[in-house]
Amino acid sequence: MTDGTTGTRPVRILLVDDQPLLRTGFRMVLGAEADLDVVAEAGDGVEAVDLARRLLPDVVLMDVRMPRMDGVSATRAIVDARLPVRVLILTTFDLDEYVVGALRAGASGFLAKDVPAEDLVAAIRTVAAGDAVVAPRILRRLLDRFAGVLPDPAATPPRVLSTLTDREREVLVQVARGLSNAEIARALSVSETTIKTHVGHLLTKLGLRDRVQAVVLAYESGLVRPRA
Repeated sequence: MTDGTTGTRPVRILLVDDQPLLRTGFRMVLGAEADLDVVAEAGDGVEAVDLARRLLPDVVLMDVRMPRMDGVSATRAIVDARLPVRVLILTTFDLDEYVVGALRAGASGFLAKDVPAEDLVAAIRTVAAGDAVVAPRILRRLLDRFAGVLPDPAATPPRVLSTLTDREREVLVQVARGLSNAEIARALSVSETTIKTHVGHLLTKLGLRDRVQAVVLAYESGLVRPRA
C-alpha cells in the first residue's frame, strides 16, 4: 500500500512521550495502518532530538511536558537543525501555553491526546504530505484563553498583510478559524483547487511555512479575534 505522500514507502514516525503506556497505545494504533511505520520511540526531548537527527523520520509525534528537555525545546532544536522532519504536537488542555510555544518553534500542528484514532492517523498523513494540522477545538480554546492579550482589531494591521489581495485576506481569516480547504471552498462558493492556490500564494507572500503559522499570524496581528 502506498501512502500518497512519500512514494512507495510508509510514513516513518518517531513517537516521543515520557509515559511508556501511552507510547504503547499510539504504537498499536499506528501499527494497524499499512502506510505508517513507527521507527523509534523516545522518552524525553534530548533523546527525541538525537533520534530525529540520526533516523530522519517523516513525522515526530511529540509530547510537550517531558524530563530533561520539553517538547517545545525539542521542536525548536529539530527545526533549527533544518532536518527534513515535521513535528506534530500532542497536548492536553491544561498545557495551552506550551502549544503556542511549540507553534512558534516550528511545529506543524497540534492535537489533543484523547483524539480519536482515525483523526490521529489522518493528521499524521496530512503533516507528512507537507500540510499542517490545526485541531479546531484546541484552537478555539487557545484563542479564548489568550484573547485578552491579542491586538485590537481596530489597530492598523501589520504592513505585511497589505501584500495580500482582498480574497487572500478573506481566505486567511477562514484558515485562522480552523476551516479546511474544502470547507473554505464551500463557504466562498469556489473550487477547492482555487482555495489551495490562494493559500499557497498567501503563505509565500507572508513568508510562512504552513497554515499553522498563518493561524498564529492572523490572531497575533489582530486580523481576526476569538468569537464571543
